[in-house]
This record gives sequence, structure tokens and C-alpha cells, in this order.
Amino acid sequence: MKIKGAIFDMDGVLFDTEKIFQKIWHEIAAEYGVVLSEGFARDITGSSGPYMCRIIERYYGVPDGNVIIEECRKRIRQSLKKEVPKKPGVEEILEYFRSEGVKIAVASSSTKEQIESNLKIAGIRRYFDAITSGKEVVYGKPAPDIFLLAAKRIDCAPKDCYVFEDSENGIRAGVAAGCRTIMVPDLIEPTEEIRKICYGVYENLGIIAKERKIR
Repeated sequence: MKIKGAIFDMDGVLFDTEKIFQKIWHEIAAEYGVVLSEGFARDITGSSGPYMCRIIERYYGVPDGNVIIEECRKRIRQSLKKEVPKKPGVEEILEYFRSEGVKIAVASSSTKEQIESNLKIAGIRRYFDAITSGKEVVYGKPAPDIFLLAAKRIDCAPKDCYVFEDSENGIRAGVAAGCRTIMVPDLIEPTEEIRKICYGVYENLGIIAKERKIR
């Protein structure tokens, strides 16, 4: 089977921004007099929508997680205005897929405005045929909705698409969508359970591009 589509998560996959997110989450927590426990990063990474909101409410002890989410997004926007650091191998794998005629999409929990801004500042917007934001679906990751919509926008069946993710929530979403879901770990290493449901686990995108292991 020839793969027709490649769908990328953004933070932690295309861009080295998850560390920035974690720094800001912890800064805000300190302002609320909260110390975030070790499980926070695993739970929050890759989440979105109401699911993400419930995580914030649980860890921060607040009645409405949206207040903290919006504050985090505001600080992220400010932090990424001038430079968005790319992960290793990003341009190589995008060039590879483009040369193979594969349609390329982003499916990120971030807002559409932030996705567009990051891609443009990093100089890779030209590679992408479609952008899908977590704001455009009812249920965020780990639900499959965002990947199903991204596949539809590049006119590909989910089974004909790769999904590249760095989080457990994202992996579960890609698998539930029926895509060939590949983990490229960032802050969190895959558990044995996650390894079993992944199509593959690679250290970085550059390895995939160089060896052309996937088609």
C-alpha cells in the first residue's frame, strides 16, 4: 500500500516547543501556589479541548481550566514571536514526502493562528497542504476527531495516512483514527503499551528521512 498522506502534530514533533509549554505551565502553577506533580507532563502533553480542561482543573485545583489554558497560550504566543526552534530532521522529512507526492497536514491542539505563525516563522509553511486545529473539533486528543478531519482535508483515507506524534494522547488519537501512527518521543518515552499500538518508534524525524524506512 502506498501512503498518500502524512499528518504531523506540531509541538514536540515539528518544533522543540514542549519544553517551553512545560516551563510556562509550571510558572502559572507557582503563581497559583500549586506544585505540579510528576504525572502532569504525561497527562497534559498532546491533550486538547474539554479533556485538557479537566486535566488542568484536577492538577491546579481550579473550577475552570480554560482560564489557565488561555493564559498559557498568551505567554506562548509572546515567547514564539521571533523564533520557533525546529526539531531535528523536519525539513528533510518534509522534502522527502513532497518528492514522493505525499500530501502533508498539521493536526495540532494549538489555535490555527498559532500554527500558521509557527510554520511561517520557521520557514516551512510551503510544505503543508492543510492545517487542522484542536479548536475545530468537538473532541480533542485522545479522541481521533482531529486526525480524521486532517485526513479529509488532504483528501486521503485515514488508513492511507501516517500520523507523527510525540505524546501518548496523540498516539491514542492517531490509532483510533485508523492511521499508521508513529511516535517520535520528545519529553516522554513510550510505555510498553504505547509501543505495542504504534506502527513504529523513531528517535527523530531525520532518521526516517535518511533511511526512508517508511513508505
